[in-house]
Amino acid sequence: MLDSFDREEDSFDQMKTSKAYADAGVDLGLGNRVKATLPKLLASTHRREVLGSVGGFGGLFALDTRKYKQPVLVSSVDGVGTKLKLAFSTGRHDTIGEDLVNHCVNDIAVLGAEPLFFLDYIGTGRLEPGIFHDIVQGFARGCKSNHCALIGGETAQMPGFYQEGEYDLSGTIVGVVDKQAMLDGPRSVRRKDVLIGMGSSGLHTNGYSLARRICFELNNWALDQKLPGLRGTLGHELMKVHVSYSPVIQSLLARFQPYKVSGKNLPLRQRPIRAFAHITGGGFIDNLPRILPKNLDAIVQKGSWPIPPLFRLLAEHGKLVDDEAYQVFNMGIGMVAVVSPEIVSDVLNVLKSERIPAWTLGEITAGTGQCQVL
Repeated sequence: MLDSFDREEDSFDQMKTSKAYADAGVDLGLGNRVKATLPKLLASTHRREVLGSVGGFGGLFALDTRKYKQPVLVSSVDGVGTKLKLAFSTGRHDTIGEDLVNHCVNDIAVLGAEPLFFLDYIGTGRLEPGIFHDIVQGFARGCKSNHCALIGGETAQMPGFYQEGEYDLSGTIVGVVDKQAMLDGPRSVRRKDVLIGMGSSGLHTNGYSLARRICFELNNWALDQKLPGLRGTLGHELMKVHVSYSPVIQSLLARFQPYKVSGKNLPLRQRPIRAFAHITGGGFIDNLPRILPKNLDAIVQKGSWPIPPLFRLLAEHGKLVDDEAYQVFNMGIGMVAVVSPEIVSDVLNVLKSERIPAWTLGEITAGTGQCQVL
């Protein structure tokens, strides 16, 4: 009887606490009800290595070490920057999670890594069930298409911390690559190697602070406005989903990148795929040097690919000099592969078969570890 009374008293105290917390702006009951929808969404991203269930203190993933002689875990964490402002303005929240997954996946794909699992963080003033569902749906869609599991995350309600109707996102990806197969540009890129650019869908997740200033402050354009050259409205173009290049990178590596010959490791400089560079914040100017030896430059030739209309509009109406445009924006190229001249045609054919627009952009020359756009 005493035990029963204690439990009733505890329950009463919890009700009072929950009401007080709700009055302060954090509705625990709402949070629990919203999170109850997660198992169904996360099920679409399931991999056999995932252990446990949703709601634990940590996500569990049993790495199959039999697949790798020397497994190396590769991780990356990122956000989507001020593209979130466009999600708030357009009221579209079902793609921003997919943007984040694809961005993170690309960051580890350049090392040859297979994505394994993803964890997310959502911070907001008040949890809106519909918006929460749309965001997580985007996470799930991105994870499913990249064959990685969405195994956990955190949702924080912080009243008074965010503007009404706004939230923040970040995500962490963990992948794996065999140490012998890992890409290492500074140790493998050679003079006369060729740069192959893969087309982007748009801005992806970088350059939005400048893009928003050009569009809405300097030119007073509207999100529903049709501008010359754009297929859809300005809002549609700005919200296009960040492309994931991981599947095609894995296809290219499987086809062209032997790292053993007659049972012996092939030196990095003899492997035909030298490196990949994800063209994110910093554009060509800052990202290509990350994969270069100190004595070589990457020469990107202007005019070797068609600049999409959105970038031309931003450069013209923002009065941007070329150096700044190619450092802030991806200019229509989301990923660059550095390959030996012998396989250029074959790589382009694979990319075409995978429906990835691609062009030869230039080559590697003697230099000082810089990217030059000429």
